[in-house]
Amino acid sequence: MSDQASGEGFVALGIAVLTVSDTRTEADDRSGAYLAEAVQAAGHRLAARRIVPDDRYRIRAELSAWIADPAVQAVLVTGGTGLTGRDVTPEAVRPLLDREIEGFGELFRWLSYEEIGTSTLQSRALAGVANGTVIFCLPGSTGACRTAWERIVRHQLDRRTRPCNLAELLPRLTER
Repeated sequence: MSDQASGEGFVALGIAVLTVSDTRTEADDRSGAYLAEAVQAAGHRLAARRIVPDDRYRIRAELSAWIADPAVQAVLVTGGTGLTGRDVTPEAVRPLLDREIEGFGELFRWLSYEEIGTSTLQSRALAGVANGTVIFCLPGSTGACRTAWERIVRHQLDRRTRPCNLAELLPRLTER
C-alpha cells in the first residue's frame, strides 16, 4: 500500500508558523514564507504567522497562546535550533511539551545527512505535543525546512498517510 493510500479523506488543519530570529523581517523571512506557502499548498489553513527574537520567553509566550487556541492543531517553528549562544528554541519549547516525539529529530537528522553530511549533527530539531497541539522545531535554513516539510511533516499531518500519522491521533492527544 502506498504511503498516501487510505479510505480516510484529507482533513485540513490549522497550522501556525513561528520564525525565531533576531534579524529576519516579514520581507526577508524565506523559511517562514516557504512553510506558510507549503502549509496552504497542502490544503491546510495558515492559522497564524509570526516572527519573534531569539528569546526563550518571547518564544514561549507565542507558543503558549497557540497551544491554548483550539483553532491551532500544529505549529511549525523555524530557527534557533543550532548550537550558538542565541539558539534557544529547544530550551524554550521543551518545558511546554507534554510529550516529546524523539523520532522526529532522529529521522530529520538522518534525512539531512543525505544532503549536508556530518553537519547535521549541529541540528537540535525536535518535535512534541503540548495540550493536543503538535509542535515541530526546525532549523532556520529554507533547505532544512523543505526537507522536514516534504519528507516528514507534510505526511504526518495528512490523515491519508499509512500505516499511521499524527493527524489521526489529534483527537486522542489530550486523553488522560
